[in-house]
Amino acid sequence: MTDDLFRSDAYLRACEARVLRVDEAGVVLDRTVFYPLGGGQAGDSGELVLPDGRSLAIADTRKAKDAEGRPTTEIVHVPAPDQAELLVALKAGDPVTARIDWDRRHRLMRFHTATHLLCHLVPQPVDGCSITPDYARLDFHMTEPLDKEALNAGLARLVAASHPLAVGAITDEELDANPALVKSMSVQPPRGTGTVRTIRIGEPEAIDFQPCGGTHVANTREIGGVIVTKIEKKSAMTRRVVLGWAA
Repeated sequence: MTDDLFRSDAYLRACEARVLRVDEAGVVLDRTVFYPLGGGQAGDSGELVLPDGRSLAIADTRKAKDAEGRPTTEIVHVPAPDQAELLVALKAGDPVTARIDWDRRHRLMRFHTATHLLCHLVPQPVDGCSITPDYARLDFHMTEPLDKEALNAGLARLVAASHPLAVGAITDEELDANPALVKSMSVQPPRGTGTVRTIRIGEPEAIDFQPCGGTHVANTREIGGVIVTKIEKKSAMTRRVVLGWAA
């Protein structure tokens, strides 16, 4: 398995690691700071620095799949298309430095945290989500119209309030007893270890608390200038809210 260091500290930008495997999918390390595509959040990009100083460009990060196509506990670092020469130079056991594109990651962290604020402002089930460095969107399962100006005022207020964010965990049993904690209809929190990672925003009273495996900022003020750029009626039961960067 790959030790996913980003789960406990989203601010880690680099780590020392060893190659477990190199195959047609990419490079699997024993530990990493790279977040793999999942939960609506895009995978990280960056580089793996080889012992001789050369850098293997990583274009994307994904969860490895087993023979049946199910995700495993290994994380695959997908090289850029022009990296074949460096890729063949890597073998199991080689030491590397894994370094993410921090500016891109930080934008993802800010947007992901902002989507949690949207869940507070629009307390409806979510049936679709996409978080990229340039925009984020949530699809809410609802029929009522949404007001862009009201949402922007709410986001600005929550960002300015400097609400702290805390990473925690609950047991599978606790989650089963509180199914309403899961806001997403399309993405279920990962099970199998006996506990589920949670994100709590606000202290002492939480303004949002839900299972989530993504990366987030430590305080809502760090989100900065994020605004609702578009609200769409995607279907009779779906309202899409798109977030972008303020000018």
